[in-house]
Amino acid sequence: MVLNLATENRKTEISSKDGDFDIEVKIPNYIIDTLKSRESHMCVSGKSDSIPDCDKNSAPGMITQRSCVYGGARVVLMPITDAIHLVHGPIGCAACTWDIRGSTSSGDKLYKTGFSTDLREKDVVFGGENKLYESILELNRLYTPSAIFVYSTCVVGLIGDDIKAVCKKAQEITGCRVIPVQSEGFKSFNKSAGHKLACDAMIDYLIGTKEPEEVHPYSINIIGEFNVAGDLFGIIPLYEKMGVKVQTAITGDSTVEKIAKCHHAKLNIVQCQKSSNYLASKMEEKYQIPTIKVNFFGVEETTKSLRAVSEFFGDEEMIKRTEELINSEIKNLRDEIAKYKKDLSGKTVAIYSGAHKSWALVSAFSELDMEIIMSGTQNGKPEDYQKIREHVCEGTLIVDDANSMELAKLLKEYKPDILISGAKEKYISLKCGVPHCDFNHDRITAFSGYNGFINFARVVHTAVMTPVWRLSKKMT
Repeated sequence: MVLNLATENRKTEISSKDGDFDIEVKIPNYIIDTLKSRESHMCVSGKSDSIPDCDKNSAPGMITQRSCVYGGARVVLMPITDAIHLVHGPIGCAACTWDIRGSTSSGDKLYKTGFSTDLREKDVVFGGENKLYESILELNRLYTPSAIFVYSTCVVGLIGDDIKAVCKKAQEITGCRVIPVQSEGFKSFNKSAGHKLACDAMIDYLIGTKEPEEVHPYSINIIGEFNVAGDLFGIIPLYEKMGVKVQTAITGDSTVEKIAKCHHAKLNIVQCQKSSNYLASKMEEKYQIPTIKVNFFGVEETTKSLRAVSEFFGDEEMIKRTEELINSEIKNLRDEIAKYKKDLSGKTVAIYSGAHKSWALVSAFSELDMEIIMSGTQNGKPEDYQKIREHVCEGTLIVDDANSMELAKLLKEYKPDILISGAKEKYISLKCGVPHCDFNHDRITAFSGYNGFINFARVVHTAVMTPVWRLSKKMT
């Protein structure tokens, strides 16, 4: 018996012999009609260990949706709320990433103002060091920030401005921390290099530069949590109820002083493992702070993340409080989730987002009885795609660095009931008649933790069940 489970292009089959199922996934030579050089960047998960080609320069002639190294550095550091983030380069670089994360603050709002040295043709010819130096002095005079992060861009790398020397001189004059971030955009085709450079800036110039007044016996840092739409506000109260002190998040809703003092925490927990594993490993090496990886998207993953911390500390009273907390939280959301799950059960999902979210959301959708049929990312590395393959079911399409035309073709071919991505893919999705949910930097609804999962279920339900999609299908 042979059951064809997919379209002609996918060629996925299940065969059985003598009543005992012997599953065989036949992976096609191509997924959609695209450039020959792009075919190997797509594959279908199955018994083989194949993953898409990745972590390479984008194919010539294809307009990638990737961002640059500078953008990767900026998104990691920008949520530090009481710092100035000064872009040393043309005004377009600052405009490209200004306010790029929808990170919220419980205090200072200085990080929400964008600053640039606005390099012009004259500066390219004669150099921009004096302009940078004067800008730092002026900004310190006007705002008295806790720190000034200076980001170098492609132009700065080409003309050879020595931003380290300028930052050092300006710091001596102002007494303010002035931190260089060597984030020239051309350093790599993968913005993950920018994440690493941002982490290096914190390790080299900030973390460990100030001693805390006291050290809590059960203190943690939440690394790789950027408080997008207030996600952090659904996580910290849970740990506080357990008896755990959150020293700081790095970098959501953080301050320069909190990060400077974070080296005495007893444990680092890592949320966005794409951007911040490197920082956690560096802190473990330098300050002997152990690390565990967590995930706050979905009920099951949030529960695991709470238990992991209580088990690490091994305090019996904390373990008891943690179980009571989990039982109370889950009890309160069962009925809420059930009303959304009724309509969403059996619906299909495509994910095209950051590498971490491309596999971290699998459990959350499983709890809504939804099926992921496509998962991909723009800047994935082999280990990211290994993670995706481990989490998704057989027959799931995995795609690396899809351009706009490919994404449109894939949506029309696979016809998911919803696409989870960022703003760049939103209108491609809507024009293809596919509902869209923004899960990226600029969303306005918190999705982390137990209450965040209710928000997530509601947003997905609203998108999928909006009547316009039924009308759209009738017209196509």
